[in-house]
Amino acid sequence: MELDVVEAPRLTESASAVFSVLAQAGSATRPQLASLAGLSKPTVSSAVAELEAARLAAHSGTASSGTGRSAAVYCLGPAAGAVLAVDLGPAVTRVRGCALDGALLAEASASRKDAADAVREALDVLPDGVPLRSIVVAVGDVAARDRLGSGMRPATAKAGPVFDAMAVALPPGVPVQLENNVNCAALAELHEGAARGRHTFGYLRIGVGIGLGIVVGGQVLRGSNGAAGELARLPYPWDDGREPRREALEEYIGARSLLRRAREAWEAADGPCPRTTERLFALAGAGAATAGEIVGRHAVDVGRLAAAVTAVLDPGLIVLGGSTGADPQLLPGVRAELARLSWPTEVVSSTVGDSGTVAGAARLAVARGVQTVTEVARAKD
Repeated sequence: MELDVVEAPRLTESASAVFSVLAQAGSATRPQLASLAGLSKPTVSSAVAELEAARLAAHSGTASSGTGRSAAVYCLGPAAGAVLAVDLGPAVTRVRGCALDGALLAEASASRKDAADAVREALDVLPDGVPLRSIVVAVGDVAARDRLGSGMRPATAKAGPVFDAMAVALPPGVPVQLENNVNCAALAELHEGAARGRHTFGYLRIGVGIGLGIVVGGQVLRGSNGAAGELARLPYPWDDGREPRREALEEYIGARSLLRRAREAWEAADGPCPRTTERLFALAGAGAATAGEIVGRHAVDVGRLAAAVTAVLDPGLIVLGGSTGADPQLLPGVRAELARLSWPTEVVSSTVGDSGTVAGAARLAVARGVQTVTEVARAKD
């Protein structure tokens, strides 16, 4: 397919406001738009006409009111555009293309080394000629600020090579935003997951690595360097005669060390030693004693990390996610250790699954795309 990189048209302030609420609503009548935007009906009628002329809004049908009268229903037009979200996961790359009202247009996935292929596959499915407004790439790294063009890179070397390999498939000239993958997953939990309706919480991801998404007042807390929630940098070990090492805590709690502990504790009578954390948790769930002990100790370790998070943030709610963290078998041990070391804090398992990061990245991309349309060279009413 061919993607257009189209500069958004100049809009009056009222047309920008109506476009924003229409993107959020998906579809609406003019009276509904007037109510949502806080504008008069004549102003909304003028704004809708302006958006229709720019092909940013389109008539999509009619709706009957309680009085029996019919009202025209509007949705986003073909010139509104689309956005792309990319999750550069540790094993799998997931890509979504969405309209500016959040509707899913394209979806693709591939192994991490084939990330560029997943991007191309999703782009090929998007409608021909659609303006691409924004791209958000979720990386397992610090994302300090927004950058444009091919010169952008993650803040450290952790995700740099795979990002560079993927970036060759991105269309030139489209604004690209980097975001930490845990922050993206936290947004998914906030809007469609276990933290829905909660404005302050911590999303604690435990898997190959560890990380924390901090949501306060409904907004992700990023910190002055974009590094808020980088739990891997907590000093560990912290004991007499032992020097903390950088990212040693992540090494201790991460999946690789969990499997190493399983190998060290495994007995011949236990059968084949699990080679994946999924198998380890499956054995524990089936009642295998050694597997249960290892998972139980992992729950205690995660509970201690949750206690550290609670001591600093007092979030009220901690959502456990990640390839090992989301397993419900951890909940009793985490809750017990957290209660022993800190004050009462609700702990629940993630409900968004493996797609949480790309779902959160898509939300960011949509918000950025709407902003691109509404804030470029706005004229005064």
